[in-house]
Amino acid sequence: MRIAIINGPNLNLIGQREQKIYGSQSLTAFIEQLQSNYPEQEITAYQSNVEGELINAIQQAAKESEALIINAGGYSHTSVAIADALRFAHPKPIVEVHISNIFSREEYRHHSFVSAVSTAVICGCGLQGYALAIEFLLKKV
Repeated sequence: MRIAIINGPNLNLIGQREQKIYGSQSLTAFIEQLQSNYPEQEITAYQSNVEGELINAIQQAAKESEALIINAGGYSHTSVAIADALRFAHPKPIVEVHISNIFSREEYRHHSFVSAVSTAVICGCGLQGYALAIEFLLKKV
């Protein structure tokens, strides 16, 4: 299966920022570990701090992948444009992942535009949420 993982703003700093919330392992190292743990799957990863670049990546993933895992970071709570890209450009299974439990954080994080267009949502499981998303997709697709 071809699975695209798309990560939004500030996720390039995982392992460096707020380690009590996000842990000490870098997202890049964890993605490499996922690719190693799932050699039968073609897992690609993309990260950007720019909303329009994320939309472009979603549209590209719609053409090239069978499923999508997205952690839109702070854009989850603000971006109708990313939700629209997911809704209209990616009709395949979508799993929204949040490393932290967004419901135990600030109230503005409790709503996600991305959740409304996702097949499933995983939050609060740390980086392991990405592996849980892959397992879900392997059973779903």
